[in-house]
Amino acid sequence: MAKRSRKPHEATGTPALQAVVRAGIAHTLHEHAVDMHAEGELGPESARQLGVSPDRVFKTLIADCSGRLVVGVVPVSHHLDLKALARAVGAKKAQMADPAAAERSSGYVVGGISPLGQRAPLPTVVDDSALDHPTIFVSAGKRSLKLEIAPGDLVRLLGATVATIRTLD
Repeated sequence: MAKRSRKPHEATGTPALQAVVRAGIAHTLHEHAVDMHAEGELGPESARQLGVSPDRVFKTLIADCSGRLVVGVVPVSHHLDLKALARAVGAKKAQMADPAAAERSSGYVVGGISPLGQRAPLPTVVDDSALDHPTIFVSAGKRSLKLEIAPGDLVRLLGATVATIRTLD
């Protein structure tokens, strides 16, 4: 159920979709079912429904790095390495942000937070494994919506840092 999203009238979607359309970045919008009652994390289930490797589907997490909110974008097949995220932004320590603070800052609900089109743009670190793929999938601003985008375009649009911030288990 993928559709190409390059038409001007589609800029009325989520703020994430508006951001890529305004920037003229090639992307594909994918919609999938979300079972909020399913056990486990939503990310691997999203990858299964999209028919792609979980290494290509990225989750957006917001952490508190020494009192400053920071976005980490990591594959759903891994966890966010908080120490690595802190190092990447020059902070002494990091912990996951309070979900309510993440929602207020981003303008999205937890489980649907996109790195794009956030209410208050935050420093962002994209895991370096994103660059291993021609395209990756990130939230388009809703739990059931994914944006397929070239990782280089995502990094440029966000002004993001690229670093190894996934757990290496």
